[in-house]
Amino acid sequence: MHTHCRTGDNSAHGDDATAASTGTTGLGSDGENPTVRMSEDLVKRADGVAAKAYAPYSSYRVGAVVWTTDGTEFAGVNVENAAYPLGVCAEKSAIVAAATAGYRPGDIAAIGITASPCGGCRQWLHEWRIPSVSFRRADGTIVTYAADELLPDTWDLPA
Repeated sequence: MHTHCRTGDNSAHGDDATAASTGTTGLGSDGENPTVRMSEDLVKRADGVAAKAYAPYSSYRVGAVVWTTDGTEFAGVNVENAAYPLGVCAEKSAIVAAATAGYRPGDIAAIGITASPCGGCRQWLHEWRIPSVSFRRADGTIVTYAADELLPDTWDLPA
């Protein structure tokens, strides 16, 4: 399910950004692929959330927005700590916010992230069975993968 598109807009968007629509497979009435449009929208909203990150050491702000299967959204940001391994990634904080509200693996339809997820977050995305993971690459393109495409040899607890 890999898709990618080019966007030149890296500007931040406020909290009042409109909610993403699920769309359908195939092209919409305007000739655009609704999945690509939703992916771009989630990443753009993650741009706005990234401004709230706590990154006093690296100044590298990351934002993430998860969209649940019932249309609820949760935002997350990276939070750094002087003891670097104790920092929290944006993807994790967005997923934790959804979990706190009672959502479980399989309940998240998509996530938009302002940067490529690290290896640890790729395991989280896999474990939460997120079918649509969109992020902005360093060259400005937005790509979308299924979590399993990002981490093909996953680790699962033995049954």
